[in-house]
Amino acid sequence: MTAEREAVCPLRPPEYVSYAHMDRLHELVEPRTDSPREVVFLLVSHVKELLFRVGYVELDQAREQLRTRRVDQACLALDRAAQSLRVLVQTWDLLTSMSPDEFLVFRHILGEASGTQSFMYRTLEFCLGNKDPRMVAAAEDQLALYPQLRRELAARTVYDEALGLLAREGLDIPAAVLERDVSAQYRPDAAVELAWRAVYEQPARWPAAHRIAERLTEVAFRFSHWRASHLLVVERMLGSKPGTGGTTGAPWLREINEHRFFPELWSVRTSL
Repeated sequence: MTAEREAVCPLRPPEYVSYAHMDRLHELVEPRTDSPREVVFLLVSHVKELLFRVGYVELDQAREQLRTRRVDQACLALDRAAQSLRVLVQTWDLLTSMSPDEFLVFRHILGEASGTQSFMYRTLEFCLGNKDPRMVAAAEDQLALYPQLRRELAARTVYDEALGLLAREGLDIPAAVLERDVSAQYRPDAAVELAWRAVYEQPARWPAAHRIAERLTEVAFRFSHWRASHLLVVERMLGSKPGTGGTTGAPWLREINEHRFFPELWSVRTSL
């Protein structure tokens, strides 16, 4: 009787599994060695990739709310983006438990693979404003493969929309900044720093701009924390060995650690 019932009603995965395709998600983990550390490395890499997308979804929402001058909603989205970046930083803790000899068991199979080749990671950086020509050149093949990345390169960044909001609030943002080529790397502008200085010197006069400034700074801080943690993990596991994906490893990570999103929000701290 049981066999007959199963034939009529074939076994199905639980609703949770089928809704989120959890079985397919786990099937994607295909280690090439017998090392359990490689399994962990792959799982953490997948978690990081998904968190890149979470951050991007929230920042895209923040950008839209800034464009339409919905400050409360923009702040909520920026708060959620910062929270996703906090969780992203914590993923490095899972990898610091791996000793160098454990990593070297399977490191060779990575070949030219590098986390910086992730098109979602690059999409996230483009959305925030890092459209460094070197990064754009490195992503040239991906621009043809992934329409989302190509669209993001041509789109206004979160910071562009924030500066647009400042201008609509009455702060003096130069037309050259508001009408810049958004596919190019953002360059700091002294007048923009002066506008942010006015916001911080008179927060009661510019409450919306002040709220946005602090949320943007938190997002930038968390992203820089991610990069710094990446550097420390690489130094702990590889020392000064060359990195994957054609990078120099730790020296390259030190260089990008100097980059800051929303630069005038950092430089204005000195002038206050």
